[in-house]
Amino acid sequence: MFFKQRRMTTRYLVIFTTLLFTSIIGTTWYAAAQTEADALRFSMVSPQGTARSMGFGGALGSIGGDFSSLTVNPAGIGVYRSSELTFTPSLKLNKTNSTYTGTASEDNSTRFTINNLGVVFTNAAKGKRYKKSKWKSTSFGIGFNRIADFSSNHVYSGTNNTSSASEVFLIDAINYPGDLGEPSTFAGLGYQSYLIDDANNQLTTVPNYNTGLNQQRSVEQKGGITDVNFSFGGNYEEKLLLGATISIPSLRYLSTINMREEDASGNPDNNFNSFEYQESLKTTGTGINLKLGFLYNITKNIRAGAAIHTPTYFGLTDIQNRFVVSNTENFKADLGDNSGPITRIDAPENEYQYSLITPWRGVISAAGIIGKHGFVTVDYEYVAYNSARFSFDDVDALYEKEVNNGIKNMYKGASNLRIGGEARIDILMLRVGFGYYGNPYKNASMGSETMTYSAGLGFRFDNVALDLGFVHTATEANEQPYTLVYPASTGFGTINVPNAQIKKSFNNVALTVGLRF
Repeated sequence: MFFKQRRMTTRYLVIFTTLLFTSIIGTTWYAAAQTEADALRFSMVSPQGTARSMGFGGALGSIGGDFSSLTVNPAGIGVYRSSELTFTPSLKLNKTNSTYTGTASEDNSTRFTINNLGVVFTNAAKGKRYKKSKWKSTSFGIGFNRIADFSSNHVYSGTNNTSSASEVFLIDAINYPGDLGEPSTFAGLGYQSYLIDDANNQLTTVPNYNTGLNQQRSVEQKGGITDVNFSFGGNYEEKLLLGATISIPSLRYLSTINMREEDASGNPDNNFNSFEYQESLKTTGTGINLKLGFLYNITKNIRAGAAIHTPTYFGLTDIQNRFVVSNTENFKADLGDNSGPITRIDAPENEYQYSLITPWRGVISAAGIIGKHGFVTVDYEYVAYNSARFSFDDVDALYEKEVNNGIKNMYKGASNLRIGGEARIDILMLRVGFGYYGNPYKNASMGSETMTYSAGLGFRFDNVALDLGFVHTATEANEQPYTLVYPASTGFGTINVPNAQIKKSFNNVALTVGLRF
């Protein structure tokens, strides 16, 4: 998040209520404290555990017999007839194409992660015990699945002659001139780095956009959510499968955002050469939720079921660091400062603890099972994104109310659909899948639907299983590098800042090794 600031005074409430978020990817400089964008980021999860489940689109709700199913419908644990250990390393290959003021940019990233590690212990009735027992099997599972990945890079650049990123500092200085000496504020960062001039008792920016400014914004995000699962369930008379999962998700989010602006005029003596703003944010925490589900074998070949996921209760901690580096050529010397043209100002490290409750979700599933030859399966999932809620310190009660109302007004419930299939030919299994994830925004122009396309194959050798899965995800969004809303007293109003058009392509390749015992 860009210019993420702690809410120690009511000034941030004023900032918050005047700004509009323009992108699903990130927020603008004036993103105050924990925002709606954070609530959405940490609420958008999807199964990405075993390579087998990835291969048929994560449509796990009615298939079961896979450790990843415990995060979708825990009743899938009732499908197991033997104990199993699974391990899934994965490689993520991401590509971004961006356009800003007519200039195209590209960014690529590669990361290695562990999607899954889990074990299911099964006690299955056999022989005479099978005929006498109503419970044909009971199972207990423990392990983890990765349910969200925040890995994403994008960069865009271009020449702007209608505004300057330094106006972010100027607007804060106009609103709060008493903060010019405080490096923890935008006003202080800009003034102490000599990007704001107060000559003749009038605040102005030193960079001159009329002669052109070369701008570049880069965003690097890492981390994800890993769901540690404790699951229990069973199979009743080969008809009803029941299951429950207690999940302890672990969240880690790292973000580095850099905004650079350079003079495009070529004039070496106009008091401005360049400035760079950088912000790093680390969010960590753990939560807890409960998942309950059932499956019912309607016929030998048709199975259906449903699951409910309670909200996740997260305890989170943010640690933020920010700095500005400027090169103002001869401007400092003209003011009597002979320390050189380059200035660096670091804001104090900012740490804050808070709570987040993510949305509840429901899943309805059905599958057609073609004996040992394969299956076709579909999951429908509803997520109430507008039900997410933050909880802050008592001193921040007013902001808590504002941001939670913002979540309610900005987001809506969204529908997700996952469809997949598997065909078995002797020891070989071929898989395909498709996923549709609905736009969570009430204003459709602020976000977009997300589509996933997947494929995979697997091999079964007695007690050993090898699976390979691939998922391709494509998204598009618009993003403003900064937002400028001047006070009414200046007569400038809201400045039209160019938008960047961003297209992202995410590719995930995973290999699962399974051992039955």
